[in-house]
Amino acid sequence: MSASTSTVLGQLALAWRFSLREMRGGLRGFRVFLACIAIGVAAIGAVNGVARSITTGIETEGVSILGGDIRFELNQREATPDELAYLKTLGRVSATSGLRSMALKSDETDQALVELKAVDSTWPLYGTVTTEPQLPVKDIVAGNGTKIVFGGTAPQTLFDRLALKIGDRLKLGNIEVELRAVLVTEPDAASDGFGFAPRLLISDTALKASGLIQPGSLVEHGYKIALPEGTDAKALRAAAEAKFPEAGFGIRTSDNASPALSSNIERFSQFLTLVGLSALAVGGVGVANAVRAYLDTKRGVIATLKCLGGSGRFIFTVYMVQILILGLLGIAIGLAFAAIAPTIAAIFLSGVLPIALNQTFFIQPLVLAAIFGLLSVLLFAVLPLGRARDVPATALFRGEFTREATGTRWPYKLAAIIFGTLIASLAVLTSDDRNIALSFLVGLIGAFLILRVVASALAALAKRMPHAKNVSLRLAVGNIHRPGALTPSVVLSLGLGLTLLASIALIDGSLRNQISGTLPERAPNFFFVDIRSSDVKGFTETVGEISPQGKLQTVPMLRGRITKINSIEPNADNVPPGGQWVLRGDRGITYAGTLPENSSLAAGQWWAADYSGKPLVSFSAEEAGELGLKLGDLITVNVLGRDITAEISNLRKVEWGSLAINFVMVFSPNTFAGAPHSWMATLADKTATGEDEAKVLNTLAKNYPNITTVRVKDALNVVNRVIGQLGTAIRVAAGVALVASVLVLAGALAAGNRARTRDAVVLKTLGATRRTLMGAYALEYGIIGLATA
Repeated sequence: MSASTSTVLGQLALAWRFSLREMRGGLRGFRVFLACIAIGVAAIGAVNGVARSITTGIETEGVSILGGDIRFELNQREATPDELAYLKTLGRVSATSGLRSMALKSDETDQALVELKAVDSTWPLYGTVTTEPQLPVKDIVAGNGTKIVFGGTAPQTLFDRLALKIGDRLKLGNIEVELRAVLVTEPDAASDGFGFAPRLLISDTALKASGLIQPGSLVEHGYKIALPEGTDAKALRAAAEAKFPEAGFGIRTSDNASPALSSNIERFSQFLTLVGLSALAVGGVGVANAVRAYLDTKRGVIATLKCLGGSGRFIFTVYMVQILILGLLGIAIGLAFAAIAPTIAAIFLSGVLPIALNQTFFIQPLVLAAIFGLLSVLLFAVLPLGRARDVPATALFRGEFTREATGTRWPYKLAAIIFGTLIASLAVLTSDDRNIALSFLVGLIGAFLILRVVASALAALAKRMPHAKNVSLRLAVGNIHRPGALTPSVVLSLGLGLTLLASIALIDGSLRNQISGTLPERAPNFFFVDIRSSDVKGFTETVGEISPQGKLQTVPMLRGRITKINSIEPNADNVPPGGQWVLRGDRGITYAGTLPENSSLAAGQWWAADYSGKPLVSFSAEEAGELGLKLGDLITVNVLGRDITAEISNLRKVEWGSLAINFVMVFSPNTFAGAPHSWMATLADKTATGEDEAKVLNTLAKNYPNITTVRVKDALNVVNRVIGQLGTAIRVAAGVALVASVLVLAGALAAGNRARTRDAVVLKTLGATRRTLMGAYALEYGIIGLATA
């Protein structure tokens, strides 16, 4: 070992002994320090731990959630005999069908929209269906009696909605369904996607007898397969796509059982992680205050050490060791709370999520939170420590309250920049959407700078104010701008917390206003889907009779999946988030001879009404920009098992917020000549009352049981309820940051308590009363708080 290395190790050992000796006095002055670090670390660790529990639960229960090891989906058509025969060679097959429909009470006094799910005799391949009373699925859905009545089950929400009890019957198209049990859980519900209505579970035989499925009906057929052990599902997927290239299969494997749920969980956890980082940033101000206040009490000790030959580096090491020990203690406290978060979350989320949380201990989220916490300690402690090392030895002889204005050497500034860069880089690299994370960090830095400017401006303004006659006010103004004033600390700590809370409140309020305020004013009253071509005329006449003041808009509708863009298979993961939804799954498409309402041309020319050339398509301009599409590009869409390629003729600006009938893709009329399809419609009548809407529902449900009627108000209520649940979680997370800011504020006030005590003694000696002093402090913090807010 070299002499230099031995010397360094010797100094470290000596610094370690000095640090431990100084810490014998306890943690006085560091309670806020510990709380700030613990809260930030706990928030980040808990959010990521719960998210990991959910996503791991999805992966663990993948086969149950998906309903099989692999799932093939087709829209608007069933698998052909050849396709079905091939699927049966892969393993045990269970076929299900899903669509929305209207269900009427047997006495036709009321009706409700339901998410219909028809299952075969082998369903479910994996998992268990829970009902009350618990009955085998085959007994629940079986036909019964000479006049065949089919069985079914639905959740309690449908029973409550229509005032039903077990044994009551519902009319569903051409059949009646007897409700034989209350549906509690179905294993593959999460893979079916978000539903606006209660589930109604029946047999595939019942669905065929109902007459609800006609050519062009909006129905999704799923074929779930239990593969032999050891089968490579991904290789099988590739083989199936190669064998049936134009089938239009949507294929999912059990390791990606519920991509929509997983994606939402990841995005939500990312948002809450950023909120946790905000709490840690707010807490960092508390760390800096605590370190600065602690070192202020050690000025005499530091000066003494220097008089005895202690170097600045040695002094820095002594106090850095102390800060690191305390920081690690705060991190450990935060990690302890984060470790139990998944268990607590499992209790509160048991009735919200369609899966059980995996409560296995996850080390990665805790490590990530610990790294963030440690880097935050180093970032906010290095500058006060750097200034402390330069306290001159003469400070020992200049009195306890003498304050030298010492700068910070460039190595410590560089270290702070490095630690800050590491935090920012880690936040961006571990984020699912790096653009959002980067924007957040820029905003956070901007908030720091703006609040620092506010503090400086407030102090400068206070310094230039004329002397007030009121003694309390004069003292308050002086305290704002005097050397060592708490103004910067108070503005930063309170300002960051209020900024985050105000931002969250604005986001939540904006969403709620959009759903409950702006949208209902522009949205139609009803959506109608699955209107048969043969029923369009009669349906239009019936609506005109029962809603003479209403405006009815009808358009043809098919379902199609984009399979190629300019002869290249698209990958949703390689496009910005705003365009990913267009490539994932089937999209509603239509054809039109004229430019649709609620849209305008952004580029290109619309085709002639009697156009009969090669297939053309009009694409939404916003989504085209996300996907990098331009005029002349080719889009291949699989519709009803056929690949159709069309050239982008024009781009449209679409008003999605109107909730009118809008499509990403509108094709020229000749594109789908002869293809079976259904129609959809909207009805808008701003003068309609609740009774008028009920009349529309009842009349159409009786005369056209195959048509699905969606009341927009009910759909918006569902969305509003979901947003309310998200808003509660977001406000709780924002509250964590606000608690951190309050702690920091308390720490800042405590840090300045010694100087205030001395001031109070001097002022009382000069004749100031307690009321005068209390008034001065109240005015000081009131002015700072008002300016910050």
